[in-house]
Amino acid sequence: MTPLWTAIAPILLLVASNVFMTFAWYGQLKVEHRAMWLIVLISWGIAFFEYCLAVPANRIGRATYDPAELKAMQEVITLCVFAVFSVTWLKEPVTLNHALGFAFIALGAFFVFKGPFH
Repeated sequence: MTPLWTAIAPILLLVASNVFMTFAWYGQLKVEHRAMWLIVLISWGIAFFEYCLAVPANRIGRATYDPAELKAMQEVITLCVFAVFSVTWLKEPVTLNHALGFAFIALGAFFVFKGPFH
């Protein structure tokens, strides 16, 4: 695999993976009229596709990133996908507190990648 592919593919796969993960975990919040056992089964089914993307993302990404970088990347992507999902699907606002909290997590990811002690 080319270095460019091993740098970009994990990001694309993690974004797609997080879309599935977010729907599996939070999509059901708008479906209150279904039995919990059914919601759990549907969520597991959706999560299967999340894993089908997340595992290759980490395997491919390992050629370019160390595990801590992959995890930090995963967290920032998760928050970005969740913020869009929350506004569009759940119709929830992103407040200043949310934005500040997300920014601090992104700052943590920055230090994992470019911190002063590298």
